[in-house]
Amino acid sequence: MSVRELAVLGTASQVPTRHRNHNGYLLRWDREVILFDPGEGTQRQMLLAGIAASDLTRICVTHFHGDHCLGLPGVIQRLSLDRVAHPVDAHFPAGNGEYFARLRHASSFYETAEIRERPVLADGQTFETSAGRLEARRLRHPVETYGYRLVEPDDRRMLPDRLAAYGIHGPAVGELARTGHLDLPGRRVLLTEVSAPRPGQRFAFVMDTGLCDAVFALAERADLLVIESTFLTEDAALAAEVGHLTAAQAGRVAAESGVRRLVLTHFSQRYGPAPRRKPVTGGPVADTGPAAGAGSATAVPSASAAASLSAASLSTGATSAASLSTVATSAAERFAAEAREHFDGELVVAEDLIRVSVPARPVSAVATPPAASAP
Repeated sequence: MSVRELAVLGTASQVPTRHRNHNGYLLRWDREVILFDPGEGTQRQMLLAGIAASDLTRICVTHFHGDHCLGLPGVIQRLSLDRVAHPVDAHFPAGNGEYFARLRHASSFYETAEIRERPVLADGQTFETSAGRLEARRLRHPVETYGYRLVEPDDRRMLPDRLAAYGIHGPAVGELARTGHLDLPGRRVLLTEVSAPRPGQRFAFVMDTGLCDAVFALAERADLLVIESTFLTEDAALAAEVGHLTAAQAGRVAAESGVRRLVLTHFSQRYGPAPRRKPVTGGPVADTGPAAGAGSATAVPSASAAASLSAASLSTGATSAASLSTVATSAAERFAAEAREHFDGELVVAEDLIRVSVPARPVSAVATPPAASAP
């Protein structure tokens, strides 16, 4: 069974807080496991999330500000410590490649892992992966920065009733899928007669940037968009000055780009702490995707729920619990509400150590192929 989900390891921006680690996002997409922007403390967050370094197949760095890359030394050294047998590709802005070299060899260690450097040389460069095409687009930030998009190729799904009508089964199904046709006694059956289109899924990752065309290009028709929303609208002028987005802008991008599920992250510490769940000993990292966590503090599945965060999900610490809850709830509500000014799809205001699933493909109406003629 395929697994397609995002594990959120950290959600802070420049400064980590008591409740938010520096950035870190891990995407599981079938056999491809991609670590995006490992900030300081990522190796420990992976441990808390139950993720092994040996799972990684690829690392993508958007840019070399510390909150997006200072976790690289620990992760890279852990790959060698664990003697990971398969190669791990690393993508990063080529113009700042010297930073990757320094971080890769930040201290002495016995290197056994194979790290294959695949720098991004230009806007629009693509890389082929087992999950599809990985695209990099240049963003607008004071240093060279790229966002990433994973695009699964379109395919077709077989229609069992049509296959049965033609008496096609077993190895013949594979042959039909490979060649596009199958010769039966008295006629040729085309793949289009016994299958329907299956659009590929898309994942987009947009970090530090001002609003620009590349942001919309990356987000276009994304099933899951992870996007920075460092500031609220009250600080929009500052956001534009330093090359960041507001929650409202992130919501606008999602709405205009046809995004299905939106994840807001990379929050400025100025807006207060994140809501905290009560710890669950020995349990898996919680899934706050709308299907599993519609009542959680940060999963906001509809516009009507944008202002109704669950107080039960906040921690109940002994010190100033009421005031902490008020501040935490208010901050999450404000980010959600501003995004909701534009976007009415599935929305998650990210917290550290949550999982967000890639939405299942929508069941769309497909024209019924012609009925099979009797043999």
